[in-house]
Amino acid sequence: MLKQAALIALLGVSASAMAGGWQVKVGGSTIAPTQDTTVAGVGVVKAESELAFTPSVEYFFGDSPISAELLLAAPVNHDVSINGENAVKIKHLPPTLTVKYNFKNSTRFTPYIGVGGTAFIAWDEETKGALSGASVKVKEDYGFAGQVGFNFQPADAKNWGVFVDARYAQLSPEVRVENTPIKFDLDIDPMVYTIGYSYKF
Repeated sequence: MLKQAALIALLGVSASAMAGGWQVKVGGSTIAPTQDTTVAGVGVVKAESELAFTPSVEYFFGDSPISAELLLAAPVNHDVSINGENAVKIKHLPPTLTVKYNFKNSTRFTPYIGVGGTAFIAWDEETKGALSGASVKVKEDYGFAGQVGFNFQPADAKNWGVFVDARYAQLSPEVRVENTPIKFDLDIDPMVYTIGYSYKF
């Protein structure tokens, strides 16, 4: 309940602003899970690393160093293995909202840090290998997110720049194999490493 409340509060913060500037960011990301799960009678269950297209929209609150960024990643196809063998493919969306502090300075580098909330919205689970023919359901999950990175604006650039950042997402969606007693939380907790272009209006 606390996770959902935090996410709703952050959405309210970004929607309440009346004046400021917008920035669109287009990048490519590596989504690298940092955890795996040992399930009794099943073995080691692990979400594998994936590549994703990750556009985002950022809003700057006037002249302050505060901004809010909403990650709008394209649907991600995530492979899940059991004891090293691919068993489930999950298509999901990972919308993530962070409130950021931008360290403005006299250089063209602008470092930033952010905290916020994230979601794991799954659908269209497909089984194969050890689970071929079984029906697997993955529930939505919500968690906290952290972000650190920088934006660089070249000398000849008026509105555009390049950025690099890393995000951490706390996610452990519930997985259930129907018509069996198998049910567990899949610990993913991914790091998301992104590089891309930014354009500020």
